[in-house]
Amino acid sequence: MSALRLPDPEPQPTLPAVAPRIGARAVMEGLVARGVSTIFGYPGGAVLPIYDVLREFPIRHVLVRHEQGATHAADGFSRATGGVGVAMATSGPGATNLVTGLATAMMDSVPMVAITGNVARSLLGRDAFQETDIVGIALPVTKYATVVMDPDEVPLAIAEAFEIASSGRPGPVLLDFPKDVLQAETSAPLPGPADLRLPGLLRPVRGDVPEADELAAMIANAERPLILSGHGVQIAGATDLLRQVAERSQIPVAHTLLGIGNIDERHPLSVGYAGMHGWMHANKAIQNCDLLIGIGGRYDDRITGKVSGFAPHAKIVHVDVDRSEIGKNVRTDLGIVADAGDLLAALLKRLPQSEPRTGWMEQIAEWRTVSEARSWHGSGAWREGRLSADYVVDQIGEATDHEATLVSDVGQNQMWAARYFGFRKPYHHLSSGGLGTMGYAVPAAMGAALGAPERETWAITGDGGFQMTMQELGTLVQDQIPVKIAVLNNHRLGMIRQWQEIIYDENYHSAELFGPDLVRLCEAYGMPAFRATRPEQVPDVIAQARAHPGPTLIDFHLDHTQNVYPMMLPGLGLSEMVEESER
Repeated sequence: MSALRLPDPEPQPTLPAVAPRIGARAVMEGLVARGVSTIFGYPGGAVLPIYDVLREFPIRHVLVRHEQGATHAADGFSRATGGVGVAMATSGPGATNLVTGLATAMMDSVPMVAITGNVARSLLGRDAFQETDIVGIALPVTKYATVVMDPDEVPLAIAEAFEIASSGRPGPVLLDFPKDVLQAETSAPLPGPADLRLPGLLRPVRGDVPEADELAAMIANAERPLILSGHGVQIAGATDLLRQVAERSQIPVAHTLLGIGNIDERHPLSVGYAGMHGWMHANKAIQNCDLLIGIGGRYDDRITGKVSGFAPHAKIVHVDVDRSEIGKNVRTDLGIVADAGDLLAALLKRLPQSEPRTGWMEQIAEWRTVSEARSWHGSGAWREGRLSADYVVDQIGEATDHEATLVSDVGQNQMWAARYFGFRKPYHHLSSGGLGTMGYAVPAAMGAALGAPERETWAITGDGGFQMTMQELGTLVQDQIPVKIAVLNNHRLGMIRQWQEIIYDENYHSAELFGPDLVRLCEAYGMPAFRATRPEQVPDVIAQARAHPGPTLIDFHLDHTQNVYPMMLPGLGLSEMVEESER
């Protein structure tokens, strides 16, 4: 295979001795002041004033192949680093192509700043070429969105955007700049903390949380307590505090999809992934506990199922930084509006060292033994010569010593990744939880790899999700971003096929998926690729992909009949999980 020759870099223009300080330079100054190192973007006419000055600043620009990829890459950068990712696009279709990524970040509380250009102020509202009211479109899927109409407001707008994105419950912020604002001169200085005008948007720091007294008393009176930990624990940087509280009070810990990594899955108090496709023993623990402490999660429908049957024997505690979430989905006996870290620190001060809860832990261990003995666990297909997804994910985990950043897509691949990789640390599992965005994995992995280059980065995706954003192979090759892509290729929309088998009487309409030869596609991009069709090939192709310093792809051809079990059917609850097909 011959390597694809990349074009020579364009010659840098000679800059004027003293360049005027225009709005575009003020934007870049503001980004540098906030510690931004990387922008993911795609140029266009309305935003070209920023691209015209980009080379003057110590910020790397990654040219994506579609603006949606920019927001997913910024999202992945943010989740892997704990910082604020930045995406940039032009007006009109460029701006609207950001919306799916903004909604993904909004649902999962990911801090991001999106910068868009727009037509000049004199053309706003006149249906000018590529004019779109992106602020009006973005308001429902962002924490804050505004158009900056005054060049002297640019430095303050940038500073406030980062504060809003990262404070309280994080989320995406969109700033829209008319082109003439970016071209006009400004003398406005970079603002200091005292200049920010955000009293109604920022949550004050609470420090101690008095409600921890009542929670500590509830823990003391419980026989079968359980912590259900969500994404908010990692957002707060509180995974160590969570472990300390669990060990002090001897409370087992389950986690949501985005709470993966809150506790090392080998820890004796770790129960594992709970919810719609979670472990049976984790769901049984929820349904049989007498105190359920939800920290940093939303109690969404993929965790609860039928709400009337959720945790029927438990007093329910809900800890969330967002007051609107308390009691929104489930009955709540104690609601605590607090940052997860603040609450856990306050609770740790109040809890005495508890004796082991031997009976409760033995019961969970018994459920785990039964759960792991089910036919769907470690499907066994690979032992019969067929390639199964759980085996592939398990082998990637083993090969990387469970230290890689794993970015999953949406569908069956997402559940297999969550269940079988074996996570040890926070910020190593990235996935679109709330919005369920197919096509997320590859561009998000680009951002994660650039944000945390010290870690190996793997994208786990299905052939359906991969085809939605596979154009980003061009970005991976051009920038030599060392992402390893594992395509769990069953030539189907796998989760759709599974639902159609179980719920829709095997009516497999539009589930079979034609796609390109992925190895030859990668060859066209000048990117090494490998294929495995049998279990014995899996370790070797993983080793070959890892040995290459740049991006690589492995096309794993799976048994297309493999389903993800257990499964909570629509309208049912955690006590009514389906464990295998009845057909």
